[in-house]
Amino acid sequence: MRHPPPVKYARSFLSELIRKHEAVHTEPLDELYEALAKVLTAEESTRCHRSYLLPSGDAVTLAESLAIISHGTTGLVTWNAALYLAEWALEHPAAFAHRTVLELGSGAGLTGLAICKTCRPRAFVFSDCHSLVLEQLRGNILLNGFSLEPSVSTPSEPPGHDTPQAESPRVTVARLDWDVVTVPQLAALQPDIVIAADVLYCPETLLSLVGVLQKLSACRKDQRAPDAYVAFTVRNPETYQLFITELGEPWAWDRLPSTAGLGGC
Repeated sequence: MRHPPPVKYARSFLSELIRKHEAVHTEPLDELYEALAKVLTAEESTRCHRSYLLPSGDAVTLAESLAIISHGTTGLVTWNAALYLAEWALEHPAAFAHRTVLELGSGAGLTGLAICKTCRPRAFVFSDCHSLVLEQLRGNILLNGFSLEPSVSTPSEPPGHDTPQAESPRVTVARLDWDVVTVPQLAALQPDIVIAADVLYCPETLLSLVGVLQKLSACRKDQRAPDAYVAFTVRNPETYQLFITELGEPWAWDRLPSTAGLGGC
C-alpha cells in the first residue's frame, strides 16, 4: 500500500469487513483472512498516513506521527480543532476565495490543504516554527499535489500578488516564531485572512499569538486588520476569556458553528 494507515485501524477495518462478509453467508475470501493475518502480526510504526475525505470526493492525505507529543512538539499530529476549522471552511468557501491566507501553526497541514483543495484561495502561506514540523508539512503539501514556492522569510512581493485568477493557489511555507517575528516580516505577507487551529495551550502561547495578531492588524497597506478565524478546544474557560481580553481592539469575535462532516481514516 502506497500510503498505509495505522496498523490499529487496518486491524479494525479488516475485522469489521470480515464480520459483515460472513453475515451475508457468501463464499469466504481467502484474501481477507490473509490480509488480517498479516496486520495482526505487524508491528505498529511510530508514523502513519491518514486520509481525510472531502465532500467533493477528493481527500487530504497526511503523513503523521502516532504519538501526541514527539520530538518535543505536538505539531506532528492532527488535532480536533483543525478538523473543526476545516469543516467550517468547507461550508464557507467564499470567505477564502481569491484571497491570501496565512495559517499560524499549520502543524500537519490538514486545514490549509482542505482550504487549498476546495476554497480557491489566491495564495496560501503555511507556517510553523519547529524544524521537523516544517519538514513534514512540506512533504504533506507535495503529497497532495501542490507545488511549493520558495520558502517565505521576507519576500519582496506578497504571495500570490500576480495570480489573482489562478486555479491552483500559490503555496508557500514560512518559518514563523511568534516571539521573534517582526512587523516587516509579517507585512511582506499581506494576508487577507489569518487562521489558526488548536494553538492555545497555555497563557504563554496565548500571549505570543495575541502579539502576532496585533502586529498583523497594523501592517497591512490598507490599514485594515485581516479577518481571523481561530479554532481551539476550550479546555479552560479562563484561558479563553484571557485570549479575548488580551486581544482587545480592533478585533471583534464571534463563535462560529459547524455542521459539516470530514471523514478520516
